[in-house]
Amino acid sequence: MALTQRLQLRQSQALVMTPQLMQAIKLLQLSNLDLVTYVEAELERNPLLDRGADSEGELGGAEAAAPPEQPAVNGEVWNGAEFPDGAAEDNGPRASPDDASGDDAEPIRARTSAELPGGYSDWAGIGSGGRDDSDYNLESFVSAERTLADWLREQLVLAIVDPARRMIGQYLIDLVDEAGYLAGDLEAAAEKLGTSTAEIEAVLAVLQTFDPSGVFARDLAECLAIQLKEQDRFDPAMQALVGRLDVLARRDFAGLKKICGVDDDDLADMIAEIRRLNPKPGLAFGSVPVQPIVPDVFVRPAPDGSWIVELNSDTLPKVLVNQSYYAEVSGTARRDTEKSYLTECLQSATWLVRALDQRARTILKVSNEIVRQQDAFFARGVEHLRPLNLKTVAEAIGMHESTVSRVTANKYMATSRGIFELKYFFTSAIAAAHGGEAHSAEAVRHRIKQLIDAETAADVLSDDTIVEKLREAGIDIARRTVAKYREAMRIPSSVQRRREKQVAAAS
Repeated sequence: MALTQRLQLRQSQALVMTPQLMQAIKLLQLSNLDLVTYVEAELERNPLLDRGADSEGELGGAEAAAPPEQPAVNGEVWNGAEFPDGAAEDNGPRASPDDASGDDAEPIRARTSAELPGGYSDWAGIGSGGRDDSDYNLESFVSAERTLADWLREQLVLAIVDPARRMIGQYLIDLVDEAGYLAGDLEAAAEKLGTSTAEIEAVLAVLQTFDPSGVFARDLAECLAIQLKEQDRFDPAMQALVGRLDVLARRDFAGLKKICGVDDDDLADMIAEIRRLNPKPGLAFGSVPVQPIVPDVFVRPAPDGSWIVELNSDTLPKVLVNQSYYAEVSGTARRDTEKSYLTECLQSATWLVRALDQRARTILKVSNEIVRQQDAFFARGVEHLRPLNLKTVAEAIGMHESTVSRVTANKYMATSRGIFELKYFFTSAIAAAHGGEAHSAEAVRHRIKQLIDAETAADVLSDDTIVEKLREAGIDIARRTVAKYREAMRIPSSVQRRREKQVAAAS
């Protein structure tokens, strides 16, 4: 066959990921804390972005940008609710977000604190903002909390006088983690400081007498031993028990009695003493503050028996485009680079406002459908949690599964039954024993925990017995699945539970 050149016309469809579309996808999967960080960076970078105020009277010259025209992807208008996911995305027509709210979602009234869509789209988010005196906080002038390292350094000055040993002590203090354990290697420390390992160990022996008791330990056994020595309770039997914490973790009480040479009463007293000790003494001091979970969505019952779903206004930042400043600055721009920069900033700011607005609407739409699908859970508890997957929600609201997956990542819902991650409501299905509706895996785990919590020392349920009881309740489940769920909930085996209950009953 001869090789020839020819000119052919071919028509095909391809997905074009514009920077704006990539930004919208990125914002959708951010948590509320990451979103605030991202918006703060954009406020510093873009001079046309302003923080939103709490009321229209506080806006001054800043005005919210009007929603721009929908961007085109391959000649088709992107509706803002659907985020394509690479080549796997269907290129066919996509449903508009307004078309998804049909009769199926009727029992649930979805809204935000800013009353979507009326007052919300101009702000693209709700939250604390503005530059007024309300940001003044006296607590910001309070001195920082004393850390573990600060407290150890204060004791080091009083306990060690020799400058060389004090330097070694300072080095070891820097190796202590927030739980109070010594994270470094003594030989490596000796080599780095140019001294002997014996000298390092001598300084460490002094440091291990510091408060809190148990600090500078290299493992859990040493931490417990330090505290027991201080209480004068580190006798040979207790030393043997601390040296075999692995046996204690397995709850092999018969083996522990042989190792320690004690009877049931003495072993019970020793275990009770171990439990009263602090395995992480350093946590009593100031450390990195733990960020509490802030829900993105609130769900509360309505008087008519339905559910009200609303966005948490405190997790969404207010941003707007300062059109007045843009008009003022663009009128003085002379060079093409200046005009191009202003145009780029205006486009970026407008897109950010719209992406934030669409992110909130999409979260609300997905949450709305989750509440509708799991209505029995909100009304009667975890035992009535239904099996649910991303495809079911995506088809119900006219979105792609990847969009629903991004929405449910790192998002939390506050309900009357607690705060749950949105992914919590998506559980696999376990078939019913006699046909009928399948059971949720989370509901089955809850049922297993209920059965184990209700057992007595004389009647400890084995995994096979739990399988039989679940099948009597209409749940078809295998023994290995019961064992997997039990281990995931950190529930010991029936043998270990029996031993523990017997020791508890004897004491």
